[in-house]
Formats: sequence, structure tokens, C-alpha cells
Amino acid sequence: MIISVNGCLLNEREALVSAYDHGFLYGIGVFETFRTYKGRPFLLREHLDRLEDGCRQLGIHYQPVVSLLRRQIEELLAANNLPDAYIRLTVTAGEDALGLPAGEYAKPTVLIYIKPLPETDSSVYLLGKPLQLLAIPRNTPEGPYRLKSVHYMNNILAKRELNSYPWTKGAEGALLTADGYLAEGIVSNIFFVRQDELFTPSLDTGILGGITRSQVIDLAGKLGLSMKQGMYRWESVERADEVFVTNSIQEIVPVTKLFDTQGTSRQVGDGQPGVWTRRLLGQYRQLTGT
Repeated sequence: MIISVNGCLLNEREALVSAYDHGFLYGIGVFETFRTYKGRPFLLREHLDRLEDGCRQLGIHYQPVVSLLRRQIEELLAANNLPDAYIRLTVTAGEDALGLPAGEYAKPTVLIYIKPLPETDSSVYLLGKPLQLLAIPRNTPEGPYRLKSVHYMNNILAKRELNSYPWTKGAEGALLTADGYLAEGIVSNIFFVRQDELFTPSLDTGILGGITRSQVIDLAGKLGLSMKQGMYRWESVERADEVFVTNSIQEIVPVTKLFDTQGTSRQVGDGQPGVWTRRLLGQYRQLTGT
């Protein structure tokens, strides 16, 4: 694949980052993942606003230019002969002296990775997927609220736990906080519906404020669906009429079965994607033009 390193298109085998980059040494960096539709990155401005805010909190001097990034993404799509793609934009602190920094980072490393979109399994939107409760707790955020940082160890350990359960093929994993409150999925935000009311964990649980999460909250308001953000237990999900997860690549995915850590399963609602889940997905796809 051809990727972009500080604005230069390079073969992935030739793309190098300094061993003194503080993204590598200390995990000082943030990233965004998003996808294109008909060659255009969806919700790019929203992703860049979150990225810029994360850089500001980490003392990384980086101000994204939307027009420049659109052009770079167009060039990457063309160079890789892809009509649409999965995009990851990463900004790390850049090269600095060994040791914890005293000041800010003026020369960040900016990378744009690209790869083909995963094959769409249309059946998952018709039949739903499982959600597996995990034993590993969600760690606390880096600051007041979670950044989409390059330090991803908690997610990786959660993924390994998910893969250790023999019954969870195709499932997403659900993380709770150390206090036992519902947090988020390994790569998603979690929503549930009960008695025509939509619920999702508050950012105060330490979750990432997902871009698709924000879009779903906006769409719920436009549809007249009552919405609450708060502190919920796993039992609230078990009692839900509908459950779904969201992220920028998979959009809105229905959940129709729940598993606990002992492998006990519970059907969500009537075992089919719910009315509100389908309506929200339909509205979301109108925004994407698909």
C-alpha cells in the first residue's frame, strides 16, 4: 500500500518513523479512523476537530487543513487504485530527546494510512451480531475525558479476552468501568432502547466521545426519540428492547444476542433488529448517500 508520511506518498515498506518519536517512546499521539463514501471522507470536519483538540491537550502543535487533507486522501485513493477506503490519520509528538518532555511538540509526525474497506456482511444488519460482556475493566481516561490516543493496550487486551471465548464469533466486546458501569465496546459506542427511549453511557464513564455516537444522538432528536446519557449497569442492557453499537466504519450495527463471561446467552427483544435501530440506520445512510 501507498501511505502518506508528513505529506509525502511512500510505499509502506519505505515509510519510517524515528526511534526517538515520542509517539513511539511514550504514546504521545492521537488518531482518527473514518471512511470514504464515493471518494469523499465522511464527517471529516468533525474528526479533525476532535483530533485537533486531542493534539492541543497533549501539547502537539498541529492545525489540520480540511482542503489539504481532502486532496491528500484523493491522491492516496488514486495511488492505491481504491474507489473508497478505510482511512487512519495519525499525529504523533514527533522526534524529541529521550526523557519526559518539559515543553510542547512543534514538529509532529503526520501519517495517513489507507486500506480497503472490509467486505460488508449485509446479513449483520438484518440479523444482528452478539455483544460479549468482558471481565477486563475499561481503564480511566488520559485526562478529564478520553482521547483517541495511540496508547491502545486496554483495547488490545480486551480483544484478546474476547477471542478467548469459543462462542463469540463475530461478536463485539462490552467493557465496564472498574465500578461496574457500562462503558463502551472495544471499537464502538453502545446504545440501547427500552420502552421507546434511547440510552447510552455518559462521557463521565470515561468513554470516547465517538463521532458516529454524536451523529446518532442528533438523529434521535430529529426522529423524536427521547434520549438519555447516564450511568448504567449491564443489567440495563439485558432488559433492553433493542441494542446496537456504532463506529465510523461499520456505522450502526444491531445487537440481537448478549453473552456474559460464563457463556450464558440472552436474546435481545424478539431476536431481530429493532424498529428504532432500523430507523436510525436508515437516516444515517441517507446522510452518507448510500
